Amino acid sequence: MTKPVKTEAELVAMAVAELKVHADCPDGMAISVIKSDDSWEFRASADAATVAKPGYPECVAMLVQIGDHLSKQYDLKQ
Repeated sequence: MTKPVKTEAELVAMAVAELKVHADCPDGMAISVIKSDDSWEFRASADAATVAKPGYPECVAMLVQIGDHLSKQYDLKQ
């Protein structure tokens, strides 16, 4: 059984929506999708000021969990 295919923009939008529900993330965090072999994962990046804000590490950890969940449900459209 094949998984539904989503674009990077669709996957990032899904992650942002999930983060808004589960975490209070600081503004300035960028999310990208990294393809790895036959799967994919999210990566967070931000400037030093954003990284130093309260809640940033928790948001990154939550993003990893969201990525694990979504990568089991969706493939990345090439």
